[in-house]
Amino acid sequence: MKAEIIAVGSELLLGQITNTNATFIAKNLAEVGIDVYYHTVVGDNPKRLDEAISIAQQRADLIIFSGGLGPTKDDLTKETIAKRLSSSLIMDRKALENIEAYFKRTKRTMTENNKKQALIIDGATVLENRNGMAPGMAIEKEGKRYILLPGPPHEMEPMFINEAIPYIVGAVGIREVIASKVLKFYGIGEAELEHRVQDIIERQTNPTVAPLASRDAVTLRITAKANSTEAAQNLIAPVEAEIRALVGEFIYGIDEDTLSSKAAELLLQQSLTISAAESLTAGLFMSELSEQAGISASLKGGTVVYNEEEKQRQLHVPKELIEKYGVVSKECAAALAQQVKLKFNSDIGVGLTGVAGPDPHDQKPMGTVWIGIETHKGEVKTFKLELSGTRNTNRRRAANFALYYLIKSISENEGQK
Repeated sequence: MKAEIIAVGSELLLGQITNTNATFIAKNLAEVGIDVYYHTVVGDNPKRLDEAISIAQQRADLIIFSGGLGPTKDDLTKETIAKRLSSSLIMDRKALENIEAYFKRTKRTMTENNKKQALIIDGATVLENRNGMAPGMAIEKEGKRYILLPGPPHEMEPMFINEAIPYIVGAVGIREVIASKVLKFYGIGEAELEHRVQDIIERQTNPTVAPLASRDAVTLRITAKANSTEAAQNLIAPVEAEIRALVGEFIYGIDEDTLSSKAAELLLQQSLTISAAESLTAGLFMSELSEQAGISASLKGGTVVYNEEEKQRQLHVPKELIEKYGVVSKECAAALAQQVKLKFNSDIGVGLTGVAGPDPHDQKPMGTVWIGIETHKGEVKTFKLELSGTRNTNRRRAANFALYYLIKSISENEGQK
């Protein structure tokens, strides 16, 4: 079965909101084995929406709409679809009662135009809206199936999971599922990663392997189709093992992991405490960690030591060390990590120093970064980066690299891969 998602709303075209509905719908369709071949976005214009429907009818078996079911004059999705299908709109009594009950429950006055939301396409199956007013609907005509969903995500998402998915599965007798596993990489570029696993990508059939790049990571998504989730996962496992054998040193997590969530997970799992001394990142590293729930059990504190005097005053980095090696140096990064660990009595200390830019500093060019980590085993590690972004890009990437090296340091000390 081929599906197309049509998101309706001029606000999407204007960039005022992001089309997260299409992402949610596509992901959940994939899990029941339905291939989404096209995403379409169209404004609140009946002529252009009708054109989009006409095109979708030629290339999809299942067309899913989100948005345009509200009470205002520019909410024209069901009216346009009804006209395209040569159907009429009828009042659904139960939907109207639900809308009236919603206004009564929220102690608001119901205006006459809200009754419009209870209109459904004649012959459609109503999809109940338990989180708002406008019901969804599902209808089949001439071998095509149409699903209409409200636009607000807090209404659409539960309706799609609890109402639309069971309808689709029951209506088309789905026998296959699609499962995916995402491997997250850091410290390697998309082009290099693809080059190293090129043989796997070229011979892919089922599972498929797709490289993707985001702002702060590179990923490989392994996707398999089978008769059950377990069977699909069994197809994924040997491909994952082959990828890990080739580029496993750059993998920091899977699926929904982020650098900060994985670092926090390892710290909490192993009951390790951490502190940080940040120069060029000025607290970004600790800020990333602090986004994770429960991290207060591990993150003891830290200090921003942005100039030479504060490195000496707050952390007692020897003046002689700075005079000999400079603040942007392996030796200074190591001293920051050691001294902050001592100051906060933590298991791990992290030090970051470097040149964010745009001008050179300490006779080092823009983008030069040193990261120091003293592990819970007492080992001091240092890492040099030569970054090439803007000032704030360099600062953010330095914080991310520190998280990545922290993950690797903890994992290596525990003998993990």
